[in-house]
Amino acid sequence: MIDPGVPVPRWVLSPRGIARMRALAALPEMASLASIWASTEAKAIEGAGILAARLGLPVHVHPGLGENDRSATGYLPEAEFQQVADAFFAQPETSIRGWERAIDAQSRIAAAITDVLSAAPPGPVAVIAHGGVGALLRAHLSRAPIARSWDQPQPGCRFTAQPGEPPSAWIPLPPA
Repeated sequence: MIDPGVPVPRWVLSPRGIARMRALAALPEMASLASIWASTEAKAIEGAGILAARLGLPVHVHPGLGENDRSATGYLPEAEFQQVADAFFAQPETSIRGWERAIDAQSRIAAAITDVLSAAPPGPVAVIAHGGVGALLRAHLSRAPIARSWDQPQPGCRFTAQPGEPPSAWIPLPPA
């Protein structure tokens, strides 16, 4: 839940976010998951916990799965945030207003995914993270330049990926 008085990594899921994660966990295709991973951020751990509780699996946390480091600015009003995010994706080799560079975030995320897949048991893996993480990972998996076009079209989306194949399009989470 967006709360300007709370550091972004400590934001929790909104009631709607909780309901949507419960609906995701109830989807038949989730039953085959072998492991569940999350970033160290509160929303990701909470979302992974909802999925894990439904499936009787533990939540594994990897610090490399965190959103791009935006601590230099902290919370930004939506319009300003979107302008800075546009610049983040458009200039991936530049730190925009002190944010982690997109190329550095992408490298960190790709390495984290390699770690996760190496540590996970055989079978499908769920990674509960953040929109920027997904955008940078989708570009990486597609062997394409970093661009805002890889970002989710709306908050609360997921995608699937198979080894050696480009990722799927974004799939909205089920409605609450």
